[in-house]
Formats: sequence, C-alpha cells, structure tokens
Amino acid sequence: MFKKILIANRGEIACRVIKTAKKMGIQTVAVYSDADRNALHVKMADEAVHIGPPPANQSYIVIDRIMEAIRRTGAEAVHPGYGFLSENMKFAEALEKEGVVFIGPPSPAIEAMGDKITSKKLAQEAGVSTVPGYMGLIADADEAVNISKEIGFPVMIKASAGGGGKGMRIAWTEQEAREGFESSKNEAANSFGDDRIFIEKFVTQPRHIEIQVLADKHGNCVYLHERECSIQRRNQKVIEEAPSPFLDEATRRAMGEQACALAKAVGYTSAGTVEFIVDAQKNFYFLEMNTRLQVEHPVTELITGIDLVEQMIRVAGGEPLPFAQADLKIDGWAIESRLYAEDPYRNFLPSIGRLTRYRPPRETAAGPLQAADRWVPAHPGDHPPVAATGVRNDTGVYEGGEISMYYDPMIAKLCTWAPSREAAIEQMRLALDEFEVEGIGHNLPFLSAVMDHPKFVSGDISTAFIAEEYPEGFLGATLPDAEITRVAASAAAMHRVAEIRRARISGRLDNHERHVGEHWVVFVAGKEIPVRITADRQGSTVEIDGRKLRVESDWLPGQSLARLSVDGVALVMKVDRLPSGFRLRVRGADLKTYVRRPRAAELARLMPEKLPPDTSKFLLCPMPGLVVRINVAAGDEVQEGQALATVEAMKMENILRAEKRAVVKSVNAQPGESLKVDDVIIEFE
Repeated sequence: MFKKILIANRGEIACRVIKTAKKMGIQTVAVYSDADRNALHVKMADEAVHIGPPPANQSYIVIDRIMEAIRRTGAEAVHPGYGFLSENMKFAEALEKEGVVFIGPPSPAIEAMGDKITSKKLAQEAGVSTVPGYMGLIADADEAVNISKEIGFPVMIKASAGGGGKGMRIAWTEQEAREGFESSKNEAANSFGDDRIFIEKFVTQPRHIEIQVLADKHGNCVYLHERECSIQRRNQKVIEEAPSPFLDEATRRAMGEQACALAKAVGYTSAGTVEFIVDAQKNFYFLEMNTRLQVEHPVTELITGIDLVEQMIRVAGGEPLPFAQADLKIDGWAIESRLYAEDPYRNFLPSIGRLTRYRPPRETAAGPLQAADRWVPAHPGDHPPVAATGVRNDTGVYEGGEISMYYDPMIAKLCTWAPSREAAIEQMRLALDEFEVEGIGHNLPFLSAVMDHPKFVSGDISTAFIAEEYPEGFLGATLPDAEITRVAASAAAMHRVAEIRRARISGRLDNHERHVGEHWVVFVAGKEIPVRITADRQGSTVEIDGRKLRVESDWLPGQSLARLSVDGVALVMKVDRLPSGFRLRVRGADLKTYVRRPRAAELARLMPEKLPPDTSKFLLCPMPGLVVRINVAAGDEVQEGQALATVEAMKMENILRAEKRAVVKSVNAQPGESLKVDDVIIEFE
C-alpha cells in the first residue's frame, strides 16, 4: 500500500480524502493557491505545497505545478477528487510517465467516457439507450441555433468536458440557444480549458438518477445501487438521496447491470458514476459517465457501508474488491443537502466573505459505514452493522475562514441517515435548523423549505422541481398555522426566561417571576397571539386560544441556538435578540417575533411601517463579481427580459436582464471591472 499520496484538489473533497488516508495510515500532501493558504485542507494534511495564484487556471489545473509538488514531496500516488484535473487524460498520462499512480481510472477510459461526445457514441455502439442529439463539433452560435431547430426545442446545450453544472444551459427559443451557446462555451473554456459544445434534446419532467460503479484491475465490477439527484438548480444538484424513491427493484437491477456493462466495455477501474435520465414510465436514457468520485458519494457510503475513497485507493494499489454484487444490500435511507455560499433571496447568486459563525450540527454515528468503520463481509450476503440514525457533515471550511470568489460556492455537504426515508427527512430538518452560518449569504433556508415541501416529502419530484415550485425565486418559507403556534409558544417561554434574567440582574424585586407576569401578546408572521404563561422548574405551560402547550428547554439568553420540546416534539431555532423579542429562523422561515405586554401591544399597532428604498431605476450588481460584458449604451431603449449585462462569479456567468421596458440613462460599469453587491451597473430614466 502507498505510504504517501497527494490530493490534487481543495475544499471539502480534499478534506474527505485526507480523513480516509489517515485512517489507512497513509501520509497526505495538500496543494494550495494564494487564496487557500489558510484553508482547512492545508491544516489537515501532513504536508502542503503552494502552487500559484488564486485562479484555478493558474494553480489547481496547471499540470506542471502539480507535478512539481509531487516531485518535491515524493508522493507515490495522487487522488484528484472531483472537478479540476480529475477527468483530465493528459494529467493521468503525465502521472504515468512520472511513475506515479493515479487514484482513478486508466487514461483510455477517461478519454472514452470523460468526453461527453465520445461517450455518447460509445454508449450507442454498446446498445445503451441515449437521448437524441447532435454529437459533432459546433462552430458558432448560428450553427447552434440551426441544430437546435432540427432537434426541436427545448434543447440542452452542454460542454463536452463539463461537470458540476458548468457550461450547461437549457434553451427554449432561438435567442436562448444563441445566448446559451456563447455562455456555455465561455464557462467551459474558463473551467475546463476545453470549449467544445454539443446539443441534445431536453427531456421534460425527467428524474436524474445515477448508478455508482466500482471496478478493480482483476475484472470485477459491481454497482452500489442508485442515487436520486433530481433536485437541481441551474443544472447543479442541490439535494441527493439514496436509494431513489421512484425505482423498483427490476429497474434498479437493469440500470446497474447496464452501467457495469458500459464500464467493462471501456476497461474501467476505480469508482465511477453512470448518469441516466428516467421518465415517468421508468424508461432510462444514458447521459454520461463521470470517471471520478462524485460530490454526492456519501449517501451511497451511508446505505452500503462501503468507504468509496478507501476502495479507490486499494484498487489503485492493485487489490481486488473484497465484496461481490450479492454482498451489496441497501440499508436504510440517506439524504445529502449541499450547503452553498449563495443568497436564495437574491435568486441564489453567489456570496463571498468571512464566515463569522460556522457551527455545523454535531456529527453522530450514521448508517452502516459509520457503525462499522471499515467493513468487509466474512461471508457472501453478510450485512454491515447499522446505527440508529445519524448526521454526517463533509466540509472544507471553518469559522473565521474566507469564502473566495475564485472557486465553487459549496461550503459543506450535510448528510443524514435513518432506517426509513421519512425518518431521514426528519433528521435532516433538525440538522438544518441546528446548522449555524453567519457572515455570508447561504441556502440553508431554502434547503429547509424543500424538506417540508409536500412534493419532496411524497417523492414526487423531477429535475424541474425548483423551477416549477419556486418560479419567482425563493422568498422564504411560510409556516403552517400549527407550526406558528409552536413558535409563538416557544418565543413566549424564551422571553419569560430573558425577563427573569433581566429582573435578577437589575435587582428590581425579590420575586422575579411574579414581576415578569403571565399575560403577553406574541407578534409573529403577521399574527397577534395572546398567551398566558405559567411555569415550574421543568419548563413552561403556554396557553393559546384555550390550548395548553408544554414547552421545555435549557435555552439561556445569549445562546444563538435554542433546542426545545413543544408537547414532546423537538423544535430547533436559531436565535438573535431584538428589542422586545427575537429573530427566529426555523424550517426555512425568518421570523421577527415580538413579545409584548398587552398595553405595549396596543401601542405597537399604531406605529407606521418603514418602507424599503425604491431601486427600480437602477440595475444593481446582485453579487460580487467581474463584469464580462455590457449589452447596452446610454440612450438605448430596452424591453422586458432583454439581456443588459453579464457578471461572472464563482466560475458561473450570470446574465442580468431588464425587469421592464425602460430607457438607459447611463452605464456606470465596464467589462473587466470588479463590482461589489449593490454597485450600480446601469441607471434608467
């Protein structure tokens, strides 16, 4: 086995690989750019080597810089993680020439499957069902429009060397095909150094389901069941789960066998993923094969008990797989929520800055992998031991660290495991409510809202879920009346604790609890809720509309997280103090909650409401980024939906469009200029 490996990546995946390597007794080498000098993966590794400036095309994807780091440290093998050089055939070949082992598939398999155009053709030749499309090279936007018209709208425009949602656009019209081709080409060139584009038919209402395969150098190949990845935004996965709530055993077996057959046809070894789209009739179509570890691999680990990173390392070292297909059962259910540095209230645009607070929920034993640590069956059909429920958080950041504009906005992958899907969802709800992130915009509220959405809960989902259920963007969750009542009762009980603390500090009266009083009015979510509070040593009883709710908690003033029990049901809320109340964040809702005495409540009703400033005459920069292009000039008349400017952030191009018909008064930004949030790009008359 290897004594030292280098991880040619950064962030949470680098940390993930380091954890397994340490468990195996293998020393690790990290690489880092200027922006990552103080990153978590650098701190975790045994050694670290600086490889250049922040942009990935000057550091992480420069093969010569990685090779020099290998020579300096004497690393025997390299794990590429995902993204960057993970599917770069030239990198694999460079390692081979250097005598360094690539912890991944052989370079011919990368060439065959890593290129989406080539992989489509090979899949067709192997008899795999594929989506109709044009696999040839596309010269320019005009040709892209013509091809799209021949295939029939809608179409998917994709980068041949793409991944992670980069270089992908859905086009419903000729104009969108033209714009999508240009943006996809630019993103592909910037992210992968390869701007080739292909176009295929976009299947409406599909599910995105992928099969995890694992193959060794001795001719063995198994599939580790499927992952459902249908909850996507801008073609990038947001929530994944394993297994899929949609597949039956026959379809699962057919997809798995087909995935293994394709892997064997190209001489594949190591971990890989065959992606399919599946229609409502369970017909499945090959999309692509990712010749690397997937971002969402933890959910597969949690239901199978297999450490995929460990198996990749062992396969690279020449060891055979220690299990056969019959050994791989599905134990329980796992869900992964991707925490992104993006603001859901600003159409999920990227957010950068310092993590002033970063407190993930406590990790607990989760599923067969965590219960068994490293499991190898003694006999065919043996099951790994299974924990009750659990939480896992794969991350690459820490409190006080910086979220940079140069890399992918993913902060962490929060996973939960339970014996059933319903229990895994409930565990995820509580874990999301416990996850504290401050200092940047993030999508925790949106993830919480999805966990409560009836369609997600029922498993009735497709890749169009976010577009259909949040057509105007995410505006915050609206809690049902029963949940508002629980929040109101909790806020009243917490306010009583805070008032008692204030009375003790001031020394106003000996009987602090009597001074606080029993009758209050809670203002929350547009409602006025009169309450009566009585208490004992174990908790409070809050009476609302004749109903008594028992609230128990050890929360104290100043704590940013409140864990409560309301009538025996858990409730977790993030807490910020406000005058006469709290800002409470729970289940995706952000609630300013005030607890007032009845007389103060009467006076509060008379206070005027403060209105936000009018910004309708400005196009404001919605996130920190670089201006790529300006499409208009002073004096131009623009129409609703017209492209005005393009801003690039975190490797994604964002086209800013006119919200209504207007005339441009002035243009205040130029291509190449770096902007902050709310900088004025264009002013209208």
